[in-house]
Amino acid sequence: MADLRETRRKLKIAMITMAAIDVIAVIIMLLPLVGSGKSRKQEMQQLQTELRQKTRQVEPLRGLDKKVVLASQEIDAFYRDRLPSRESTISEELGKLASQSGVKIGQAKYDTKESEEVGLTPFFIEATCQGDYLQLMRFINGLERDKTFFIVNSVVLGDAQGGSVKLQLKLETYLRNGA
Repeated sequence: MADLRETRRKLKIAMITMAAIDVIAVIIMLLPLVGSGKSRKQEMQQLQTELRQKTRQVEPLRGLDKKVVLASQEIDAFYRDRLPSRESTISEELGKLASQSGVKIGQAKYDTKESEEVGLTPFFIEATCQGDYLQLMRFINGLERDKTFFIVNSVVLGDAQGGSVKLQLKLETYLRNGA
């Protein structure tokens, strides 16, 4: 009998505890402790706005691994197709562009600098060119559009006689190392 009384007492305590938990749950449900419904809705809208902003920020990074591989392939193709491996190729290309545009290259100085870490050697050219304005314009335009990568650093106007103009050009390109 003592056992039955003890079990009843424990059951009463358990039922009272569960009823108290139910009452607390109903109170929490009816009385929002974290603010009003309006403030929760505003917070939800703010969080959704932040989510959209963060999504826009990371959008360019999607597929970055593929973009890196593609960029590497494009760099390799640029080096292979547009940067010569021999100095003679550069002087040949300058001569070809000059003859196509009707420009005469009077004097040309070539200079290389120390090789860079990326496998390129800077190659500088100073050339004196002579021709009429249209020929020189075609020559410079040809340099900028040529398959060989040329950078026109400066153009200095020299003297002009009888429709012929002299220019001092400073160009830059790069040589591939180990090709």
